[in-house]
Amino acid sequence: MSLPHPTTTASDSSTTTIPINLQPLPHLTQYLPDLQTHPNPLNQNPFFHPSPLFYIHPSSDLVLNNDNLLTYHRAGPRERIFFDPPRVRAAVVTCGGLCPGMNTVIRELVVGLWELYGVREIYGVRAGFRGFYTGDPVLMGPEMVHDWHKKGGTELQTSRGGFDLDRIVNAIQDRGYNQVYIIGGDGTMRGAVKLFDEIRRKKLNVGIVGIPKTVDNDVGIIDRSFGFQTAVEMAQQAISAGHVEAESAVNGIGLVKLMGRSTGHIALNATLSSRDVDCCLIPENEFYLEGKGGLFDFLEHRLKKNGHAVLVVAEGAGQDIIPRTDAQKEERDESGNPVFLDVGVWLKSALKKWWDRDHPDELFTVKYIDPTYMIRAVPANATDNLYCTLLAHSAIHGVMAGYTGFVAGPINGNYAYIPLEEVAVAKNPVNTADHKWAWVRSVTNQPDFLRS
Repeated sequence: MSLPHPTTTASDSSTTTIPINLQPLPHLTQYLPDLQTHPNPLNQNPFFHPSPLFYIHPSSDLVLNNDNLLTYHRAGPRERIFFDPPRVRAAVVTCGGLCPGMNTVIRELVVGLWELYGVREIYGVRAGFRGFYTGDPVLMGPEMVHDWHKKGGTELQTSRGGFDLDRIVNAIQDRGYNQVYIIGGDGTMRGAVKLFDEIRRKKLNVGIVGIPKTVDNDVGIIDRSFGFQTAVEMAQQAISAGHVEAESAVNGIGLVKLMGRSTGHIALNATLSSRDVDCCLIPENEFYLEGKGGLFDFLEHRLKKNGHAVLVVAEGAGQDIIPRTDAQKEERDESGNPVFLDVGVWLKSALKKWWDRDHPDELFTVKYIDPTYMIRAVPANATDNLYCTLLAHSAIHGVMAGYTGFVAGPINGNYAYIPLEEVAVAKNPVNTADHKWAWVRSVTNQPDFLRS
């Protein structure tokens, strides 16, 4: 098998040659050089008729990331695989919070391993990382998971924290798992990196693959995270409800808090798609309340003009201006993330205090809507279901080809394999200097919150 190309170049007849660096992708043979290969069973699969272009070859093994001119190995089946399917024992685990599409990913991993490669031992690890060492796995097959894509949540259950490296590795060895599929967010991916490093240090014949799950769409490098488009669709419904409530009251404000701890992608895209929003507040753009150009000043003018307003705020926005105690400043959740104060509840209170102070004799209503758990718990929509299927199958093909310590995901619309270490640290903030945030400003006419 051909392993990572070193450095290649891209050019055309009218431009100079530009160096393009292929990111090295871990492979089992790098520490287990004597592994035997096997012909891909897709050759014998009655549903496939492999053509010369069916398998990924070194000549077609590049996916370019235009942002940094880095290239990655293309996802897809290879002619030779490094696992004997009858001897594969695969483990699937879901970690962290809920996200639309988790059950779809699980289902497609099971169906893909079973139908494409003939794997018959596929185990679900319950309750996140701690499930490796605290409970018994569940043996899964196509009949069990056939309708999971229609359900929200995760049938395998999930939890935060519980990452005990030694106990997890021991459990993997004791149960004979040689493929581990890890579905989770940024904290989970950081844990997956440590797990991969330990597996490699011990030279175990175990493929580790991550499938990034974050409804906030804050994972870097890949085009988007699964569940994000479903979340935007549901968020738009919450905004519509807030708009109806605001319009139906005297000086009414519909305040909608959406998910987005460190990035405002859901709030931004829901704002653009709904067109009912008067102001969108996201973590990447600081705001202030009092004074000229502040939120209160803007809302006062908007209420005088329209009689109502809709305010969308991402959960991570305003954390720097919410009063908090020293204990609250240090508090962290089980995944190690800072605990955020509820910006929606705080903002609702601040709005009421402002109006009572400046307009004590006028009616004023704030209707606060927090659809977080409704959004997280719904099944994936059609677009996300398709995306989850392609993610799962890409991951399977990569592990079967002997790659390990990687994440499967789309880059510029092409599915690729990205080293886990890169994804675990990469971020995807909203770029408030680009045209998309300018569209939000033009749609809402909201202030830029830059003090003069």
